[in-house]
Amino acid sequence: MHLFNQSNNNISLGKKGELVAIKYLKKSGYGILEKNFKNSTGRCLGEIDIIAKEKDTFVFVEVKTRIFSEKFTILPEENITRDKLYKLNKIISFYIKKHNLWEAPYRIDAISVIFNEKTKKNQIKHLQNIFF
Repeated sequence: MHLFNQSNNNISLGKKGELVAIKYLKKSGYGILEKNFKNSTGRCLGEIDIIAKEKDTFVFVEVKTRIFSEKFTILPEENITRDKLYKLNKIISFYIKKHNLWEAPYRIDAISVIFNEKTKKNQIKHLQNIFF
């Protein structure tokens, strides 16, 4: 998959990563239900980057994106902190309640996207079940 083209130069790096992740998930057979889901009332609980479905399982996806550098030592997925997982859990609970999905199986995945500006290609890593 290619990263940059003229039509998306003004999109933030994070949004570009989410677009790549959505394309990857669709190609892998996932149905995309929602993107950038937030609660619309009350105090903001956080955001779910992508809500997808794999067979009968709801998949809540956190996307982390970086530009490749010879110097970087932290992988994108390493930025999913305990606090971030806590916030994800809160907004996922809200989504489950809102859609009455108490009995539905679900999991939390992470997709790491690393863009290489030199090669104009990216590396995608899909980590399933990052939170138990």
